[in-house]
Amino acid sequence: AAATPRCGSGGSVSRGRRAGGGGRRRRRRKMAAAAAAVLRAWFWNERFWLPHNVTWADLAGEPGSGLQYPRASHVLSAFPLALGIFTVRLLFERFIAKPCAINLGIQDSGPHRAQPNAILEKVFTSITKSPDGKRLEGLSKQLDWDVRKIQRWFRHRRNQDKPTTLTKFCESMWRFTFYLSIFLYGIKFLWLAPWFWDTRQCWYNYPFQPLTSRLYYYYILELAFYWSLMFSQFTDIKRKDFLIMFVHHLATIGLITFSYMNNMVRVGTLVLCLHDASDFLLEAAKLANYAKYQRLCDAFFMLFGVVFIVTRLGIFPFWILNTTLFESWELIGPYPSWWLFNGLLITLQILHIIWSYLIIRIAYKALVRGKVSKDDRSDVESSSEEEDATSNSTKGFFSTSSNGSNRINGHVAGGQWPEEE
Repeated sequence: AAATPRCGSGGSVSRGRRAGGGGRRRRRRKMAAAAAAVLRAWFWNERFWLPHNVTWADLAGEPGSGLQYPRASHVLSAFPLALGIFTVRLLFERFIAKPCAINLGIQDSGPHRAQPNAILEKVFTSITKSPDGKRLEGLSKQLDWDVRKIQRWFRHRRNQDKPTTLTKFCESMWRFTFYLSIFLYGIKFLWLAPWFWDTRQCWYNYPFQPLTSRLYYYYILELAFYWSLMFSQFTDIKRKDFLIMFVHHLATIGLITFSYMNNMVRVGTLVLCLHDASDFLLEAAKLANYAKYQRLCDAFFMLFGVVFIVTRLGIFPFWILNTTLFESWELIGPYPSWWLFNGLLITLQILHIIWSYLIIRIAYKALVRGKVSKDDRSDVESSSEEEDATSNSTKGFFSTSSNGSNRINGHVAGGQWPEEE
């Protein structure tokens, strides 16, 4: 008789605990939702993104008006498109670029492979890829090998992980095809755009400038391509410059996304087309180099240097920066995201100056030596015998990362083509 109330009491306590637990979960969800709302309101602050007296509601467009403005949700369509571009790249390299390379006599053969050695392989994979003198001496005694022989083994072992000339040719051919195609599309689109001929049109009635389908496709295609480069970094052979290139692609994606969301797309199309103008010429120079057409390689590189310097040191500051800094100030006035946008463009101009200096150095060496000089940090390291045999050679060499971005366009260091590893 006494057991019944105890059971009832226990059931009440259990139900009370469940009810209390459910209440705590609801409170946590409410707190999380409130925190997310505060963060969203802070990030999408209209006074940062938009000019005075303009709200996000103003850019929503009136129903039935047929007018549409850029929205943050539009950039999500770049992700499936990026996967599509990445798939097209794989098919293009296999079924178009590779047969072209083979027809040009480029063989699918890599550097000389190191002879199998369990001890040196363990050191290479677990300790260091470039042993110092003390470790070399220890390995020499352990294996009864000459130090020079061990050094050669490590050179060959480092080289065998690097892409072949055929692989690099296919990657460059893909980038050449895309850069040329998107540049021609951009020129065709902008030729009929009023802001191409009068940059003040970028700011008339800003930000109430309708988004056309051609402008949308141009912008989202560029954004998707750079997302595809991010994807390819994780599938291609990992290089030393992985982090640098990752940050570079991330910054490019950020700039494109930023200018789209606050509807600076008109001037954004000018910036995109201007930067695409020289990229395909560099890839053409690399293709000629891989196919061993040295004179054609040198000619394309010189043309690339001229176009790069004219567009980045001439047109960009006197055409793009002039409209974003002065014409926009006159027509719409400054506001927080305006300052950020122009700050990023000025930073980009500083990088243009640095890159142009490096290109001029390479071009000067080419004129002095008669052709584009061999990179001191080329893709394939020479063995000691090969170094002696080629020490006086001036054979041209273009090093390119297979992650998809041309290196002059942001990553040449010390006037050399970067090493890939």
